Amino acid sequence: MMSALSPPSRRPRPRGLNLLSSAFLWASFVLYASAAEDDVAIEEDEPHPDPNEEDHPNMIYIGRKDGDEKRIGFDVDNGIKYIFGTGFDETHKEIEEEDLHHEHYGPDSEHDVPNRQRGMTREQVLHEKRKGKLDLSKGPKPYGWFEEHPLDGGAVPPRVAHIDPFFIDEAPVTNKEYGKFVRATYYETEAEKFGWSFVLNSFLPNAEELESAEVDPGAEDWVAVDKAYWRNPEGPGTSYKYRENHPVTHVSHKDAAEYCKWVGKRLPGEREWEAAARAGHWGPTNRTLYVWGENQTVEASKEYANLWGDGAFPWENKAEDGWRATSPVKAFKPNAFGLYDMTGNVWEWVRGGKHKKRIVRGASYVDSFDGSFNHAATLGARATLHGTTTTGNVGFRCVKAPKRKLEYHWVYEGQPSGAELVIEGADGTPRYPQQSDGGYKDYDDDEFDEIVHDDPTKPHPHETRPRKRVVKPRTRRSDEL
Repeated sequence: MMSALSPPSRRPRPRGLNLLSSAFLWASFVLYASAAEDDVAIEEDEPHPDPNEEDHPNMIYIGRKDGDEKRIGFDVDNGIKYIFGTGFDETHKEIEEEDLHHEHYGPDSEHDVPNRQRGMTREQVLHEKRKGKLDLSKGPKPYGWFEEHPLDGGAVPPRVAHIDPFFIDEAPVTNKEYGKFVRATYYETEAEKFGWSFVLNSFLPNAEELESAEVDPGAEDWVAVDKAYWRNPEGPGTSYKYRENHPVTHVSHKDAAEYCKWVGKRLPGEREWEAAARAGHWGPTNRTLYVWGENQTVEASKEYANLWGDGAFPWENKAEDGWRATSPVKAFKPNAFGLYDMTGNVWEWVRGGKHKKRIVRGASYVDSFDGSFNHAATLGARATLHGTTTTGNVGFRCVKAPKRKLEYHWVYEGQPSGAELVIEGADGTPRYPQQSDGGYKDYDDDEFDEIVHDDPTKPHPHETRPRKRVVKPRTRRSDEL
């Protein structure tokens, strides 16, 4: 059997030459390994980029800051913890402030927030479930189950969420901005491909169309209008020209994602979006129901959000806030982070969900502040739509992750270098399921190093498989989806 340091040639060679060659190769390997280790040390010792030195036009940074309002770097956990979910459920007040600052490291790492309230580890909770000591009267829930509050559609009960730092657009994408994308890429929206889109019945230019129009079975006030799309928001004969600074509407989830990709961004995660909307009101003591506070009056809401108001929906809109439909993106006061229209004006597409149930957040101009009709426009307002839905009250905004340094790890022969399925054990340690090699074939000698028995970086001393150093994919411990 050939050793790991044998030359590739199969031709017999004199013994003395073999010894000299082995010695030479061993010295070369030691030098190469030392150089490689030096390279790794240099690259891994490089600090993360300073988040204080990164900014993007018309975007706001969301992340932890110190007492001087400087952004905390990535050498520590600089993400945000907050209470995610509906504002109408008072159980969020039972979450202690210490849970929001609990780190999932150290001797207490086996406890998550819900289980800490029970005083048990996750392993103990599973044991209790198997023994039948916990109340399971409500029955098991399928994967991805989301219980919605009837008024605002927010998560019930509220729970602690963690998100990594990110930049978010200060306002929704406008008709003018989307027009630049369409002209540059010749993009055709799904409303144009299908040939129709939903328009509120009271906005139809010709009332006679109501007699023969098709309506949405789940929302009979929305009418399918032929040739309505973002350029013609109410159908033929209407135009966006005097609404260039209004949020773009009649765009599907795919249409929104394609624009974000074009500008080098992405759609926000649902928990990212809500963290930005709550604007620092993250704990049980300062959490508010609305962006303006707790006051449930039109007088309080009209300065911060474009909502329907006191009129009877859908035919009577008194325009107390100055607008009957969409409004310019910066017509109302921003929240504490400087973000506009996080409540009202248009619903906003976010990542997550399934194609038949994509998620929108934030409520729109057809909603009420108390849920007396349509959705309650709280900071937890949430709804789901089919991914191809296009309508006159749904838009979007984009986010962008801050720069971080590249990290490397070693990959062995037959081990994929990309993202892997990782199962977290009861003690919090990751376990990698056994996977097939998928028809692995030998790698080129130039791509892999040969590993010797005394390699200090090798996890298993008996292994002699080839390996290579690759960029380590970021493991998202954030639950922003």
